[in-house]
Amino acid sequence: MSASLARRAVALCLAGTLALTACSGGNTAQSDSDSNGAQASGETLVIDTAFSLETGDPGRNYVPTGSTVLHPIYETLLTFEGDDESEPVPGLATMEVNEDATEFTFTLDEGRVFSDGSPIEADDVVFSFERLKGMEASKANHLVVDIDIEKVDDMTVRMTTEEPYLQLPAIVTNPALSVLNSEVVQENGGTTDDSDAAEEFLNGTSVGSGPYQLETFDLTSQVVLVPNEEYNGDQPAQFERVVVRNVSEAATQLTNLRGGDSDLALDLSGDQVAELGDDFDITAGPGAQTIFLLVNQDDEVFGDLANPAFAEAVRYALDYDSLLELAGEGAAQATGVIPPMFLGALEDGVEQDLVRAAAALEESGYDGETLTLRFPNDQPIGGVDFTTLAERIQSQLAEAGINVDLAPGPFASEIDPYVEGTADFAMWYWGPDFADSSSFLPFGPDETVGTRSGWTAEDAPEIADLVAQARTATDLDEREQAFADFAAALQEEGPFIPLLVPARSFASTDVDGVTYNSNWTIDIAELSPAD
Repeated sequence: MSASLARRAVALCLAGTLALTACSGGNTAQSDSDSNGAQASGETLVIDTAFSLETGDPGRNYVPTGSTVLHPIYETLLTFEGDDESEPVPGLATMEVNEDATEFTFTLDEGRVFSDGSPIEADDVVFSFERLKGMEASKANHLVVDIDIEKVDDMTVRMTTEEPYLQLPAIVTNPALSVLNSEVVQENGGTTDDSDAAEEFLNGTSVGSGPYQLETFDLTSQVVLVPNEEYNGDQPAQFERVVVRNVSEAATQLTNLRGGDSDLALDLSGDQVAELGDDFDITAGPGAQTIFLLVNQDDEVFGDLANPAFAEAVRYALDYDSLLELAGEGAAQATGVIPPMFLGALEDGVEQDLVRAAAALEESGYDGETLTLRFPNDQPIGGVDFTTLAERIQSQLAEAGINVDLAPGPFASEIDPYVEGTADFAMWYWGPDFADSSSFLPFGPDETVGTRSGWTAEDAPEIADLVAQARTATDLDEREQAFADFAAALQEEGPFIPLLVPARSFASTDVDGVTYNSNWTIDIAELSPAD
């Protein structure tokens, strides 16, 4: 999102009586009984991607592949069309907001139904929201903790916040805030607190209102979607089956595509797609995910090296131009924790400074011990192979006097120590939860990623204040400046070392509608056989 687009989205939120009305591509209801007439061409669509998949339960999902496969099954109140993330459009509802951006009223479309034919009502919205809010163990729970919801009538709900919350319209597009069939979920263990036990049921059955529904679900191999025969929105399924396969190596994805074994590859590098000929359709552009290092600031986790000086030593020891060579065409150096496409991103990144790195290393107390760098080795974000990147980091740190052993592992085993805050030195990635710069405030102290790094507001009270300013600002210039100040402060003393923003390069054959979205990667519901 460019700064101008971000400003336009904010300005719309401040319009006071904004109503998002139905437009082309939105999920408005159809009254005709044969609304599924154009559904399913009879073809199978095969998509290869490196899985980051943990659950079929929208309320517990917080990883990219999960969003990709859940987005066409479950609908949200608002959504985005194609690659335009400048402002949300109606999904299941239209929206009005007050002048203070503290009260958001959603009116559901009449006649929309779930996959069992039952109507979608305000009770379903409230239950789905309160269920996520009550599941404190969910990684997506933080999205809604500052928001309250109430039922106005059978077709209307109102969300309120104590402070201005310009990010709320973008937040409700996240698949974690999908509207579920409340009656069915409650019949199968669903509650609005941490006693909820519906995940196992949702891993095998989908209870949404989207154009597709779940046929099979395997966390390690593939997910198969089939048309929802009860769907009565305006974007019916265009394939009889959609098979999303776990193919962790970008080179294998390229081979499968060339050999006709797949129709769409999602994790190719810019260099790989450049090798493809005219028989393939290429969708390429800047991504929204940042690959970064974290240095845990909890001395119970990282001992004497849990200090900003060691993070500074690592930050200035690296040759970012050399790292960028591994990412291929279209990638960029991360200029901070906010990617270049978002409001408040810094113009320039850190440059290698071995003198500064050496001074910081001496201050840190490092005495030559060998450290362990943990990272997932089956997640080639934008075609960037984490093992190859880690090997180059290892070499550069060795030249600066920092000894590192590499400890690659599958995503499934590495995600828990990262989330639980027990990883002392790790490489990971972060993508926005919604198309707003506030989606990167979790890097602040006492925020989600900050907590995972053992970083507290007591450690950095001034940065904690910057988080609050950016989160609640309503003046457009003040909001942009607050985000920029936040990003700059983290470059100076935060526990994170932003490395790369990979390009997102997709390649396909005979598939229309392939566009990039920063949250669900691609919109399967928008895909159709090429004319």
